[in-house]
Amino acid sequence: MLMLQMTILVLVAATALGVVLTREPASQAIAVSFYGILLAVMFFVFQAPDVALSQIVIGAVALPLMILLGLAKVRRNALMQQRKREAAARERNAA
Repeated sequence: MLMLQMTILVLVAATALGVVLTREPASQAIAVSFYGILLAVMFFVFQAPDVALSQIVIGAVALPLMILLGLAKVRRNALMQQRKREAAARERNAA
């Protein structure tokens, strides 16, 4: 059991490093999801199944979903502002 625990801890640490080093926000959301799943496995291995279930719901599903929805909203707002600027520039050029 000790070897399994050590392996899970190393995997969790490596995945956490991967999350931090990932620069693309969408890829980082996927990495956070994978990190959440590994944390849930770690909690299960350390005999905390109730915490593992909570971690799956929050860390592997809800948090990445909120990140992706936030990214989509930011990108949509940026696109709308760019279109407004282009329309304003066309109006100035037409006048």
